[in-house]
Amino acid sequence: MKKIFKIEVDCANCANLAETEANKVNGVMAASVNFMTQKMEVEFKDGFDPDKVMREVLKNCKKVEEDFEIDI
Repeated sequence: MKKIFKIEVDCANCANLAETEANKVNGVMAASVNFMTQKMEVEFKDGFDPDKVMREVLKNCKKVEEDFEIDI
């Protein structure tokens, strides 16, 4: 399953770092961040709860950019 989330990120480098961190989360098959549109597309692995996965994604992203936000 794929979902698109509205995000808030301040710079392109931070968006790149957030994308890397999002892809490390268990349950994420693939994640991509578009700085220009302020959106994150996430494809979830089967059997994982997207809400729980996205909370972990947000936690990981805040490690590299404390102001990073996801509209979950």
